[in-house]
Amino acid sequence: MMEIGSKIKNLRLKKGLTQEELGDRCELSKGFISLLESDKTSPSMTTLEDILNALGTDFAHFFKEESGSRVVFGKDDYSVKQDQDLKNEICWLIPNAQKNEMEPIIVTINPGGSTYPDNPHEGEEIGYVLEGVITIVIDKERYQAKKGESFYIACDKPHFLENNTSRQAKAIWISSPPSF
Repeated sequence: MMEIGSKIKNLRLKKGLTQEELGDRCELSKGFISLLESDKTSPSMTTLEDILNALGTDFAHFFKEESGSRVVFGKDDYSVKQDQDLKNEICWLIPNAQKNEMEPIIVTINPGGSTYPDNPHEGEEIGYVLEGVITIVIDKERYQAKKGESFYIACDKPHFLENNTSRQAKAIWISSPPSF
């Protein structure tokens, strides 16, 4: 999923425009531009075209994928989702990784927590335990991996991770092709 808002904000800042100035050029409110830039609303195609014209670009250039030029990502690039019911947190390490060959996450599982059960799918997954002990459940089989150990999952059976200990567990988990 492309984050249109942040891309529009970056273009606006490069042009030295305020949200109000961009809004005035497109007959939109400063509030709408603010919501758009924070990805809290989406523009119609016509509105997006007006915004792109005001920013001196067009659809083709705006949506053109960068040719893999970005190599390093930091905390500001990560996307984090907390699931209180399953007692876990997922941190996507590479933005828009679903367009890549693999998708890395860091999964943090609190005591008694688990990841969502994954139905059989194409591909394979590997993981490396950063802290604690994780139980890998594949169909009805259970395997334990502790800090410093890795695991491999052929994704042809239902599978998920769980933490049956009294301490938090954390692992880097990579899916190829992307499926998280």
